[in-house]
Amino acid sequence: MKEAARQARGESHVIGLVPTMGALHEGHLSLVRLAKKECSRVYTSLFVNPKQFGPNEDFAKYPRAFEADAAKFVGLGVDALFAPTLEEIYPSGFSTYVSVDGIGDRLEGRSRPGHFRGVATVVLKLFEIAQPDYAYFGRKDAQQVCIIQHMARDLNLNAQIVVCPIVREADGLALSSRNAYLNPDQRRAATVLHRALEAARAAIAAGTRDTMQLQNTIRSVFEKEPLARLDYAEAVSADSFEPIVRVSRASYVLLAAYLGKIRLIDNLYIEQIESDSSGLRFQL
Repeated sequence: MKEAARQARGESHVIGLVPTMGALHEGHLSLVRLAKKECSRVYTSLFVNPKQFGPNEDFAKYPRAFEADAAKFVGLGVDALFAPTLEEIYPSGFSTYVSVDGIGDRLEGRSRPGHFRGVATVVLKLFEIAQPDYAYFGRKDAQQVCIIQHMARDLNLNAQIVVCPIVREADGLALSSRNAYLNPDQRRAATVLHRALEAARAAIAAGTRDTMQLQNTIRSVFEKEPLARLDYAEAVSADSFEPIVRVSRASYVLLAAYLGKIRLIDNLYIEQIESDSSGLRFQL
């Protein structure tokens, strides 16, 4: 992979990288399609990273479908699929990690200690190996994307981080590899995340700016869904992920919830614009 990247850079190709853990869905494939439009070489990676799973999480059970995933990548015309072994990424005696302080300690970092250290470490390694000009990530994992952006800035990395829209099912559920774990009842109940964010969006569009009111709106939606348990609902600044008390600039409303033992996340992105009467625009 490193040799292929060196050769491509030597030939002045623009390299795009789409890192994945496999169990591909349309969200992943949309990243590849965008990369194909913007880059002359597109590499994908497939590696289920143990360093981002906690001791009580689902690393062993995480869905793995290498042949099917590889066929999807081939069908989209990627130039290379990098699928390293565990020993290639974490050789014996591995002891070097990347931590993004502050952002990585809140929300997902609080609920999943060590998760973002594992993410940042493996992404930095993938960047070093594949040498991309652009790297593509989905906005569903908004905090992860923010951490990778800060890492790229702080460490003067060459890769520009491209953040792509959330891809959803027809009923609003954000696509996730973990959706495969849901039984039929949980799958129906899982739309509560999107319904809660829609309620928050409607409240903001109607003039609500106080984030405590937005949290109450979200909780009221969850209270009507007995199969779902809210982990957190918070509004944060989009650049620092610091909590905010009023929605007045680029920000996220972020959710995490449990359906049984399955944990899902989702978010509403709010950006400030001048052309709209409310001064805000929403992306679900």
